[in-house]
Amino acid sequence: MDPRTEANNSFQFNELSQMHADVNTTSTVVDAYSKHIKRLKERVEKLNEEVAVLQSSNHQTSSPSVKVETLEKGFRIKVFSEKTCPSLLMAVLEAFEELGLQILDATVSCAHYFTLEAISEGEGQFDVSRDGQVVKQALLQAIRSWNQNSEQE
Repeated sequence: MDPRTEANNSFQFNELSQMHADVNTTSTVVDAYSKHIKRLKERVEKLNEEVAVLQSSNHQTSSPSVKVETLEKGFRIKVFSEKTCPSLLMAVLEAFEELGLQILDATVSCAHYFTLEAISEGEGQFDVSRDGQVVKQALLQAIRSWNQNSEQE
């Protein structure tokens, strides 16, 4: 065989091998992206379903929500309501006072909705590990009372 033909065939073989490797790499990358996009779409659908469930449950119960997280020496308290209700702040503050909680830091908004996040500390009488539920129940009771009073007005 002619050395030029052999070199030319070798060159064509190498070129074809490289093209085949490039096609395989491209195919692998495209497959990986396709799978990733499919997973993201599934995740978006699942999140949309969760949002729909949460929105429907919020419309069914428009009462404020209360979360109490136990800290080392006190509580992180979060109250949220979709309604703008400045008078709710007074009910919550009165509950804090009745419980003997000292507010160390608080953020409150009554503009478009009501939100309160407070860091509090009990005045000696609290067993923090046990009384988070007591704080939550007292706040829920204060909110129920506030709800009844605001509905009557």
